[in-house]
Amino acid sequence: MKFIDDIDVSGKRLFMRMDYNVPVKNGVIQDETRIVQSLPTLRHALDNGASLVLSSHLGKPKGKVVPELTLAPVAKRVGELLGMDVPLAPDCIGDEVMSMVTSLKAGQIIMLENLRFHEGETANDPEFAKALAKLGDIYVDDAFGLAHRAHASNVGVTQYAQMSCGGLLLKKEWEFLGKALHNPERPYIAVSGGSKVSTKMGILKSLIKHVDAMIIGGAMANTFLLAQGFNPGGSLVERDHLDDAKEVLKLAEEKGVTLHLPMDFILGKGIEDSTPSGTCDAGDIPDDQMALDVGPKTVESFTQALAGVKTVLWNGPVGVFENPAFAAGSKALAKCIAGLDALTIVGGGDTDALIHSEHMADQFDFISTGGGSFLEFMEGADLPAFKALKEAC
Repeated sequence: MKFIDDIDVSGKRLFMRMDYNVPVKNGVIQDETRIVQSLPTLRHALDNGASLVLSSHLGKPKGKVVPELTLAPVAKRVGELLGMDVPLAPDCIGDEVMSMVTSLKAGQIIMLENLRFHEGETANDPEFAKALAKLGDIYVDDAFGLAHRAHASNVGVTQYAQMSCGGLLLKKEWEFLGKALHNPERPYIAVSGGSKVSTKMGILKSLIKHVDAMIIGGAMANTFLLAQGFNPGGSLVERDHLDDAKEVLKLAEEKGVTLHLPMDFILGKGIEDSTPSGTCDAGDIPDDQMALDVGPKTVESFTQALAGVKTVLWNGPVGVFENPAFAAGSKALAKCIAGLDALTIVGGGDTDALIHSEHMADQFDFISTGGGSFLEFMEGADLPAFKALKEAC
């Protein structure tokens, strides 16, 4: 697979698929992480004499023009960060767009309007993909968050583009996650949290084959505790995934992987409670109470488990961190991992949100921009976008 720093882009017009699907409220971007992380690719292309045609989706307009989902705020912010004008085209294909694109000079940028205003994008329609490919001399994919989807702008377009390559952010994801999956420095520990074990079962079964130890927290830990015979009380638990939990427990035993589960919990009657109702050991949760954060014994246990490790892959908080009453465990875990002398890799939107809310993003080696792509990559899947880029080479 080729990347943008492997090829000569001087004098070329680049059609670039970015992931600018960022939260926007009343025209104001709420989290610009994905935009900021794309800047090295843009600057590299501009510094090397290319003109850029930026494309992205925003939200789920389902093939219809939805004014609230315009990329205008994104174009404005990209321009501010680069210190240059980034006009927004009225559409992403068509004669008017083609005229604007072909008039670009080296060092200039234009952003296309929301790709998903057209049904052909998510349908991976060949004609739509062909129209997109005509917008550039070289196609550049820098949208890791979409890599697990086969859409026109990241898969279909590679069949018609003169040349295709990945951007610097895509390369970074490929290298960091690939290292964690295939060549980690040991000891290697995976930390997995979140609410549902059902969404994490694939990555748990895959990682158990690669790691030396695994920490499981959050509501998903309740299913594992129930599988071991502990009573989850009124906590969230996926009883229809007990067999999956037992399979992971068995795999860990067979592979000699140490599995760390919560020892105690902070309780509440609901996730909206303003104060915790108490603390209890795992297995002693009353039927009218929910485990909403890990307790102090667990924080100490998890901290000890992380001591001395050389690679950490973290996906998912260990409590309802959005509520300050139940955020202490996740914050303590973040502080612990950030302070390790280890390669620290973070994946998943909730974990990303936690780290940014604590202003700790610069204390981790790598924060993945993908959600579903991150999970599927770490499961060992050959993501459609990566496959398409490799085949295009």
